[in-house]
Amino acid sequence: MKKLYVVGIGPGNLEGMTGEAVRTLKSAEVIVGYLVYVDLVRPMFPEKEYIVTPMRQETERCRMAIDSAMSGKVTAVICSGDAGVYGMAGLILTLAENTPELDVIVVPGVTAALSGAALLGAPIGHDFAVISLSDLLTPWEKIERRLELAASADFCIVLYNPASRKRADYLRNACDILLRYASKDTICGVVREIGREGQAVRTMRLCELREYQADMFTTVFIGNSQTSLKSGRMVTPRGYRI
Repeated sequence: MKKLYVVGIGPGNLEGMTGEAVRTLKSAEVIVGYLVYVDLVRPMFPEKEYIVTPMRQETERCRMAIDSAMSGKVTAVICSGDAGVYGMAGLILTLAENTPELDVIVVPGVTAALSGAALLGAPIGHDFAVISLSDLLTPWEKIERRLELAASADFCIVLYNPASRKRADYLRNACDILLRYASKDTICGVVREIGREGQAVRTMRLCELREYQADMFTTVFIGNSQTSLKSGRMVTPRGYRI
């Protein structure tokens, strides 16, 4: 049976990849991915054949990966973070549904909610929700509803894709929604360029987060009503007796 791997590469550096991800990419003949992610792994695996597409060509990219695997080449599609968290695993499995001779193997990776949380301390030590603010594939009205429900339930919240040049005010709009349910002094954190050059970590209050200038390389963490700072690190308690 022919095999197609869908690999989460974490932040994109070798230290942030799982051993399984590294072994898979070493064994692959062809690596398929978005150009930014390919640029991250190419120096580590320079001898591979690469198939690269720009953003918003995800379906074409996945079809090309399936074609490569069906031609008999060991092929791996790479995704930042985890392949199943806003990654290509679901799309690949859907497109390959009627190709029983192709075995799709999903290789997990460290998503930004986890790698970013480690840099901030322990901001998601209790129940949390991960929400993307990108409305390219999800209507803003649905995103707004999810923010409202997560905030009203006092979840810790991790925001992916908080802003871009075309969505400069989305993080502010999200904070306005959260402020209907949460204190303006709720502890928050942001991490930019996780595991990459230029990595930056900062904590702030929710009212300050509203004015923060995020971008697509920023992951945002909003604590719950119990989150506090311990020696400058975010901590959301699980409830252990001390």
